[in-house]
Formats: sequence, C-alpha cells, structure tokens
Amino acid sequence: MKPSGGRSRASAALRRLRLRWARATAPVLGPFRARWRRSLMLRTMTITGLVTGCIILVAGLFLLTSVTDDLYSSRRDQALEDSARATLAAQRWIDASDASDRGALSTLAATVRRTVQDTSASQMVYLRRQPGQTAFPEAPPSSTTDDMLPEAVSSELARTLAASPDPQHWQSVTFTAADGTLSPGIVVASTLEFPGGAGTYDLYIGYDLADTQDTLSFIQRTLLITAAAMMAFIGILVWIMTRIVFRPIRAAADASRLLASGVADARMPRQNDEHFDVLSDGFNDMADTLQARIRELDELSEMQQRFVSDVSHELRTPLTTIRLVGEVLQGGADGLEPGQQRAVEVLGDQIERFESLLADLLEISRYDAGRVTLETDATNLVALAHDVVEGLQPLSAGLIEVRALGGYAPVEVDARRIRRIVSNLVGNAIEHGEGKPIVVAIDSNAQAVAVSVRDWGIGMSAADLEHVFDRFWRADPSRTRTLGGTGLGLAIAQEDAAVHGGILEAWSALGEGSNFRLTLPRGDGVTSYLSPLPLVPDDVEAASEVEKTGGWLRRPGRRIRKEKRR
Repeated sequence: MKPSGGRSRASAALRRLRLRWARATAPVLGPFRARWRRSLMLRTMTITGLVTGCIILVAGLFLLTSVTDDLYSSRRDQALEDSARATLAAQRWIDASDASDRGALSTLAATVRRTVQDTSASQMVYLRRQPGQTAFPEAPPSSTTDDMLPEAVSSELARTLAASPDPQHWQSVTFTAADGTLSPGIVVASTLEFPGGAGTYDLYIGYDLADTQDTLSFIQRTLLITAAAMMAFIGILVWIMTRIVFRPIRAAADASRLLASGVADARMPRQNDEHFDVLSDGFNDMADTLQARIRELDELSEMQQRFVSDVSHELRTPLTTIRLVGEVLQGGADGLEPGQQRAVEVLGDQIERFESLLADLLEISRYDAGRVTLETDATNLVALAHDVVEGLQPLSAGLIEVRALGGYAPVEVDARRIRRIVSNLVGNAIEHGEGKPIVVAIDSNAQAVAVSVRDWGIGMSAADLEHVFDRFWRADPSRTRTLGGTGLGLAIAQEDAAVHGGILEAWSALGEGSNFRLTLPRGDGVTSYLSPLPLVPDDVEAASEVEKTGGWLRRPGRRIRKEKRR
C-alpha cells in the first residue's frame, strides 16, 4: 500500500507541476499555439526550418570534430617527432661527455637544455632526476626553462615514464600563465642517462597549442557565421516557396470568402499550373452553378412572395362580399331554424379567421420582401402590457398577473407591433396554460427592456421548442385552437422583435410550463445587452445562472426604415 500511495502522491505533484507550467507559459505560448493550429504555412515553415537547422547542426558538428581531430593529431605527431629528435641529440651530447664531478655535470645539464631548445620547436624544457634512484650528491638538481611546465607535469605521467619500457610518452595538459591565462598543450616525456653515477633523468618537453586553439576558434566562428547565413538564406527561400505554393490556396480562400459574403461574381484566377488550374476551373464552374441556382431560387422566392401578396390582395374583394353576405345572414338569423342559426354563426367566425389569416400572410410577405417600415413612438411598455391583459383576461380561465419590476421609462418602438407580440404571447399562454395563472413580467436596465410571459401549462419538449417559431407549426396538432389562431403568430412576433433589433426567446419543459421573453435594446446605439429578466424561471431548479440569465445578447443586424410618429 505504501508504494501505491507514494506513486499517487508523485502523480499528483507532477500534475500540479504541469498545471503551474501551463499557467506560467500560457501568456507567451498561448498565441503561438493558436497561430500554430490555424496556419498551415507557419507549420510548414517551422518544420522545414527545424529539419534544416538539425541537418546544418549535425553537418557543422561533424566538420568541426573532424577538423579538430585532424589538427590535434597533426600537432601531436609533430610534437612526438620533434621531441624524439631533440632527445636523441641530447643523449648524444651526454654520451660524448666524461663529466663526473658536480660542476661538470651541472654544465652538462645546462648544455642538454640548450641542445633540446635548439633542436626542437619548443622552448619549454624540464629536466628532473627520476625518483627512486640511489642518492648521488654530485647529481645536478632539477631545472626548467619555463615555470608553467613543472606545474603541468602530472604524477601519473611520471609514474608511467618510470614504469614503462617505451622510450616516449605524452599527455594533453593545460598551461597556466603567470597572469592566469589558460592555454592547451602537450607534454612529451622521455629519459636521459647521465654519466658518473648521476643516473636517469626525465626529460619533459612542453608544446603550447595556443595557435592551434586560435585556428580552431577561427574555424568555429566561420562555421557559425556560415550556418547562420545558410539558415537565413534557407528561411527566406522557404518563405518565398511557401508563399508561391500557398498562393493558389489563398486565392481559393479569398474567392470562397467573397462568395460567402454575397459577392456572386467572385472567381478564382488561374495559377499557370496544370493541377491548380484544374482546381480553379472546378471552383469557378461550381461558383457559376451556385450563382445560377441562387438566381433561380431568388426568382422563385420573388415569384412566391408576389404570388402570396397578389393572392392575398385578390382574395380581399370576394372576402368582403362574403362578409357582407354573412352580416346580412346574421341580421336575419332570428327567423331561421336553430341549425341554420348555428351555420350562420360558424360562417361569421370562419370569415373573421380568414381575414386574420390574410392579414398575417400579407405581413409575412412584407417581411420576406424586406418592405417593412417602423412607425416608432415613445411607448410605455408597462401600460401597453396592462392594456393587452385587460383585453384578454375575459378569455382566460385563470388569473393573468402583471408584475412591473421596471420598464416605466418610455422606449422608442412601434407600439402596434410590440402590442401584437405581447398579445400573441399572452394568447398562447391562455391557449396552453390549462387554466392556470399567467404572469406577465416587465423589467429594464441601462441597455435593454424586457417583457416575459410565464405559464404553468403543459409545456413543450426540447424537440418541439426548436420549431416553436416555425410558420404554421403546432406542438400538438390534435388540440383545437381556443382563440382561433392562424399558426403564424409566433413567426410574425419573432420578425417584429428582430426588426426592432431585439430577440424573442422561449423556454419550456414538459409539465412545468413555458416562458417567452422579449428583449428590446434602448436605442440604435446599443449593440450588445444583458436581458433584465431571466429566460429560465426562478422557480425551476437545477438550472445554472448562465441558463437563467441567458447571457449577453447581440443585436441582430437588420436594415429597416424608421419613421417617427407625429
């Protein structure tokens, strides 16, 4: 159990470390990550640059290592050859001498040092009697021509020289000058046999490789500058190539963006490449086809709108005649039989519904054709809501309550259309409220004013809620209309809200009723606003604050013509 607990603590600590790292690097790496995910050109250039940089780095390291090894090996071989020549010359001087006393041996040692300096390329010579020999008072003491050399000779080199039968040994060292300057070097060690009982002396010759180090530094700087120049050149080349390669893609993106924005004549230019020209031709053919289909759909839509408008206008004349006949029949209904009286009554109701349907169709055709004019006026929505409720209260089996939490300040709206929205929402609440109470709430803030209609009726499912603003749609087709609606009320109400720059929203749940919320901005300068009333009612549980408030709303863009009502 202990190891498992340790692993879990380690995993938790690692996760915390990763989280802190992510938070610390988010301001710096966040924009780059976002750009990396969006730009294929950036990914191509970065990957190409990294691969090229790795290749240049590996090639540079290989070249530098090869040059370094070659220079070092060459200087080492030269030092060994030079040292061997100097050692042989010195040994010949010793063999030719018959010195036996202290003075003659000291003179011989000095001669050996000069001989080594004269016959070798180095001026650093260190002559030392080999340790472990029988003491000889006349033996010359250790001597050197440079104080750096004795400090550079290691005990390991001395032991190897004494124990090995090989005539020559070498070691890489670092010379330290009096001012603390460091320089690389090589020490070559060999032995000399002095006469007269003086015994064996170790001869150390030092070779300073500072000039070789300067050469390597120059080569390194040259390689670094060359690599930087190559990276810059390759970067520019990759940028130019990616610009050339991605030019057709950018052209296609620009053309598609123009098409999406409504520029029907946007086309993709040819790229003088057999493959991309096929893409251009295919894209342009598709755009031509889409333009032709859109033109056909526009003509069909215009014909449909004109047909609806013309039919609605043409039906008014026979409808007026039928209405007059109906009124005549209703005026003489007292002398008719009960069945005939009921038929006359039904005829009058259907004539009124037919007139309402024609009016709604004409209104929808105006919205579809974009011929909507707002007659705005300073309107008190609280008073407007009270008027609507007073007119519809007799049709409701339950109480309709108006809760004015705000919204007393007048708002510049088309009162006729806003009254139609509120009447439609209250009428729907009466239709589907199952005789339960209905609450009409009004509230406002600095940016917007809102009206909501809440009922506790049968409610709607989520699937039905998606179609609640569709034309001629009914949640339950089997239900009869209590108020004789046409099926276009909510669709027209949504258009009325949008033409004011507002939003009409709906919330509903089966068995919990519905809530419709109309939010209107205070003036044309308001582009985004927060509705002062919740969309999800406060009495509904398990709803987050965002769902209850509906969040910030953005004003829909719609071109309309407004007229100030005098």
